[in-house]
Amino acid sequence: MEIRNLISFMHVAELNSFTKAAAKLGYSQSTISFQIKQLETELNCLLFERINHTISLTEKGKELMVYAQQINNLTKEFNQSLCDDSELSGHIHIVTPDSICETMMTAHYTQFYKRYPKITIKFSNGDTNEMFRLLDSNQADVMLTLDDHTYHPSYTIAKEERVPAHFVTVASSPFCGKKNMSFKDIINEPFILTEKGVGYRRVFDDNLAKMSIYIEPVLEIGRTDIITSVLEQGMGISFLPDFVTRKKVQEGKLCYLDIIDFPHDVWKQLIHHKNKWISRPLRAFLDYVIEKEFD
Repeated sequence: MEIRNLISFMHVAELNSFTKAAAKLGYSQSTISFQIKQLETELNCLLFERINHTISLTEKGKELMVYAQQINNLTKEFNQSLCDDSELSGHIHIVTPDSICETMMTAHYTQFYKRYPKITIKFSNGDTNEMFRLLDSNQADVMLTLDDHTYHPSYTIAKEERVPAHFVTVASSPFCGKKNMSFKDIINEPFILTEKGVGYRRVFDDNLAKMSIYIEPVLEIGRTDIITSVLEQGMGISFLPDFVTRKKVQEGKLCYLDIIDFPHDVWKQLIHHKNKWISRPLRAFLDYVIEKEFD
């Protein structure tokens, strides 16, 4: 059994497409089809079901996927052991909400680059479902998210912590300083929120649904720096994690609202797929994120 055939099999399974797997690996589609046919002949079983131009793993295909990932990881680990003394190098793809991406880029990326100049990083943004899709298809290495607490046996939580969040508005608002307010006290105010379905916005909407309340924001935008800037100008209320707003609250530009009937916590979680091979560069990145983002 050739390792390259197993690698092609894994890519077809992850991308659900012979064509996409061929493009990613730099092969022709006929080469990928031949490699899969070789595997099926060698193992004497069908690995993919092909119905109406769609493919999916058979039960035997799912079993092979587990072994193929283990073999692939062991191969990478062995190759890496041959050059353990070399400077760490590699490419890491992380998916995050915009607000975390902002803080990582502005506060930590330069330090990381100085420590590991040969490790390149790609940041992507997306809603929580898209982040998990990228992990499942091995298109992303790790996700750092702010959302409800997530647990699933398919994923490993490298680190997690509860993060406080608050309703926030301009410090001159008549709501500032009021105690024991209900969400219904602010329900008719203009809301400025991050995009629907993304991280803590999803937590916000889920909590509203439990209260049978629907909010139509006057502005939706992923950039939390723009949201806080608009709030400073005296327009609206937002719901944001404290690490985004803490400095402006301390400076007296914004204030937290004392809303007592609305859950205020979200979870920051650093997650990778349980079958993801943790290379030395990826381990260095995970350790760095844990050090800087969970201190």
